[in-house]
Amino acid sequence: MFRFFKRKKAKEENQASQEAEVAQAHEQEEPAASEAIVSDKPVTTSTATVPAESVEESAVAIAPVETVAPTATPVAEASATPAPLEPQPEVIVTEVEAEAEASSPAPVADAEVAPSPVVTEVAPAKSSWMQRLRQGLSRTGSSIGSLFVGVKVDEALFEELEMALLMADAGIEATESLLAKLRTKVKQQRIEDAAEVKEALKALLSEHLKPLEKDFMLPLDGTSVVMIAGVNGAGKTTSIGKLAHHFQAAGASVLLAAGDTFRAAAREQLVEWGKRNQVAVIAQDGGDPAAVAFDAVNAGKARKANVVMVDTAGRLPTQLHLMEELKKIKRVINKADSEAPHEVLLVVDGNTGQNVITQIKAFDAALGLTGLVVTKLDGTAKGGTLAAVAAGSQGVRPIPVYWIGVGESLHDLQPFSAAEFANALLG
Repeated sequence: MFRFFKRKKAKEENQASQEAEVAQAHEQEEPAASEAIVSDKPVTTSTATVPAESVEESAVAIAPVETVAPTATPVAEASATPAPLEPQPEVIVTEVEAEAEASSPAPVADAEVAPSPVVTEVAPAKSSWMQRLRQGLSRTGSSIGSLFVGVKVDEALFEELEMALLMADAGIEATESLLAKLRTKVKQQRIEDAAEVKEALKALLSEHLKPLEKDFMLPLDGTSVVMIAGVNGAGKTTSIGKLAHHFQAAGASVLLAAGDTFRAAAREQLVEWGKRNQVAVIAQDGGDPAAVAFDAVNAGKARKANVVMVDTAGRLPTQLHLMEELKKIKRVINKADSEAPHEVLLVVDGNTGQNVITQIKAFDAALGLTGLVVTKLDGTAKGGTLAAVAAGSQGVRPIPVYWIGVGESLHDLQPFSAAEFANALLG
């Protein structure tokens, strides 16, 4: 599901490259220096060396957090004399991890949360996951699969396939591309059996979706900040809770930030997920979501958490003032960590069809998305939208799909596999 990488290794390689450049500069300067001595003219040679410890120390030397409270400076817009924020309520650090409780100050009285046992679920077998995925996409699978029963391989079959793919929200670009390749393959291999045409289409669709398949990277030696956005009701908060469970199962330490300060009970919902997973949650009752995000990033770096996930309020792409606020949250996260956010994920509802394309384009233009999480494929989802994304339909960028969800269980959120999705979509 995930792959770990080391940021320190990359820094050491950069340092070695810098030292090699310095050594090369020395060799080039020696002849010039000798010529200058013959002509009795002074030569000044200056070389900048980078201490071996400096890069490592800058990466890990972080002051411990004594108190987490909203910070006014990073949230204020840049100006000559930034105005202070209005007084904000104190940020609540809900600690459920025993180790975190031992190393942090006493919790705020009104924020005490009794630790709950970790909710452990047995990971389902691969066949069980595929069964649920097929069931979730059965609407499309049954309509397309039935086309290959007792029919001849002729132009009428291709016309029916074209209509079925369009009805499945695959989009014009993806449909035309897939059928053109399918016609060529059927002609070259002289396929006359409809069942073989179906298998050929599965292979082509899997190849078509392959660019969307990508492993999610987790750092072993640093903190990765993941900003999560989406429209109302897409399933952001629930997806964050499930991802926290999966990250911990992979051995990563996690910190959550309840940046959705507008929706009723959003904070309580994320805190409950924190209790279930025994994960610390940085939360604030109302106030500025950018301040919550800023404090969460600093707290995550101080605690050396592998992942900090920042929840944000749901908003429609047409709500321009809310989209501007989303951009502000990203800027503030970047002030807390110059390389953050490392991932910007968009959670989309798989039932919304071609509207997903509009959402992806709008949020990508505002935030620069790095990945997608597709939820609710267990409903009336047609599923072909991902083929449209891979084809760049309506000018959308083919953004990787990290996870897809087919239910409410923790293990109903699984990594996206192009081959599995193609098999389930075509029945």
